[in-house]
Amino acid sequence: MDKLRFDGRVAVITGAGRGLGRSYALLLASRGCKVVVNDNGSASRGDEIVANPADQVVAEIIAAGGEAVSCAESVAMPEGAAAIIQSAIDAWGRIDILIHNAGNVRYGTIAELSIEDFNAVTDVHFKGGFYLAKAAMPHMIAAKYGRVVLTSSCSGFYGSKTTVNYGMSKAGLMGLNNVIALEGGEHGIRSNTIVPAAVTRMADGLDTSAYPPLEPELVAPMVAWLVHESCPVSGEHFVAGGGRMGRAWTVESKGLWQAEWSVEDIAANIDTIRNSPEQWLFAPYPSGMSDHLGETFKWAHRERNPA
Repeated sequence: MDKLRFDGRVAVITGAGRGLGRSYALLLASRGCKVVVNDNGSASRGDEIVANPADQVVAEIIAAGGEAVSCAESVAMPEGAAAIIQSAIDAWGRIDILIHNAGNVRYGTIAELSIEDFNAVTDVHFKGGFYLAKAAMPHMIAAKYGRVVLTSSCSGFYGSKTTVNYGMSKAGLMGLNNVIALEGGEHGIRSNTIVPAAVTRMADGLDTSAYPPLEPELVAPMVAWLVHESCPVSGEHFVAGGGRMGRAWTVESKGLWQAEWSVEDIAANIDTIRNSPEQWLFAPYPSGMSDHLGETFKWAHRERNPA
């Protein structure tokens, strides 16, 4: 296979000063992509500016013969997200790729987590994803081209104790991803999520002694493929980390149909409702919601009006 390159493409990568984002920026730049390296240099909680890593990554890219500019705006406010996208337009007149990787973490149980800490995380991960998409989509629609990757998490699929703000945000980004795929499909825009496993600053304080190698560089190839012009998929969720690559999706049990239900009927049939042998899988793009409703409605019509 010919080497997949990004010559002429422009990418915006948030949280690209360190960890996963840095690995994405270096990989794309090494293959000809022009990169906006966004990072405001905050600590993992997002409440203190501790470094200026974006400039360091830009220097690495330029030293290797690539093109990059830095942007220290925060994704947590719509004005900051708009400025991040505008930095690509100002530098190169276009934006082809958006990778939302910026993140922070603040711990606490549902009962104990402060509203401030809840908002601080959802503003960056969840709302930040929307703010970036809102700013980038008009440019991509006008160009009839775009590639978007939003960073989700196994916490979004399965939850994790003491990080309700993080898990809710990551689940919400899956929903945002589906809508970007649906709205962007007719405009040549494809959107997917990455569910990465990597040891970065987000793992500070965790016992990682039993982990296998989880370098960010083991995730970057999947993200690069998802934002390449040859990528045919949209509205999907991809898992990458520790050498494993996979896909995650939502599955429904077919369940049961009855013309009428009582509470007792539910109790008597809950095992089959939960674990029916037939399962339904509807890809969000291009028609998951209508497929879900359509199959449900067809089944009801068949049962009520048997041939």
